[in-house]
Amino acid sequence: MRFWKMNGAGNDFLIVDDRQNAVPDERWPDIVRTLCQRHLSIGADGFMVVKKPTDGGDYKMLFFNSDGSMGEMCGNGARCICRYGLENGLAGRVQRVETTAGLVTGWQVDRQRYRVRLNDPCNIRLHDRMEAEGTIYDCAYLELGDPGIPHAVVPIRGLQDYDTQTLRRLGRRLRYDPAFPKGANVNFYELIGPNHVYERTYERGVEDFTYACGTGTGSVVTVLTLLGKVSGKNVQVDMTGGRLVIDVERDGAGRITDLYLTGPTNVVCKGEITDETLVL
Repeated sequence: MRFWKMNGAGNDFLIVDDRQNAVPDERWPDIVRTLCQRHLSIGADGFMVVKKPTDGGDYKMLFFNSDGSMGEMCGNGARCICRYGLENGLAGRVQRVETTAGLVTGWQVDRQRYRVRLNDPCNIRLHDRMEAEGTIYDCAYLELGDPGIPHAVVPIRGLQDYDTQTLRRLGRRLRYDPAFPKGANVNFYELIGPNHVYERTYERGVEDFTYACGTGTGSVVTVLTLLGKVSGKNVQVDMTGGRLVIDVERDGAGRITDLYLTGPTNVVCKGEITDETLVL
């Protein structure tokens, strides 16, 4: 089985083409768990399988977290798979990708940068007061798409210098909070300048911090735009793996109509999967 390994701002993925349905669906979780293990196999935050389209797209993307669970969509993954789709002749410079959360449109900006329209925000709660380890946090919650990708948005003062172990415990605690029936990706943020945000995301399915989270970045900027703390235009979001840019478009009533994510992609390697612990 051929694969590509890519990353988008440090959020890394494995991509395989299964448009011929060579692998039974029930095999994928085990394959994903094995290949996404760092040190023991190739290693990645997530795994994407290219399938034939069924709903008007150029192709379908199945997204798996590194623990083998299926995710609804992934913003950085979508940008990476758009480059994969273009360079493998599956689509043109503008493409429509079918995902579990709905149709995603992507554009090539230049050789490495890609832009995607994220799934629509819904089920937005701007003020969820939550207690963790004796502290009350003014969280927000929203989902992107249908079925929605769940995100908690949590302000943390001094985030850039915050102790990682303490933050990890807090992320794990909030990720499983009963207020989030589906669990949640927990996005910690701090405003560090006009239209400039620093963010760290504790991702469900990875169960740790990743270098970047595209849908998390879109969720943070959505909340900050609705709260009037950023303009929603060309908002720069810095994470461990680099910088992403979010643009929010609103109608005359202030409702969000479009949410765009722009950032880099990197093709790390291409090759043949030979992991001897798998029977492919």
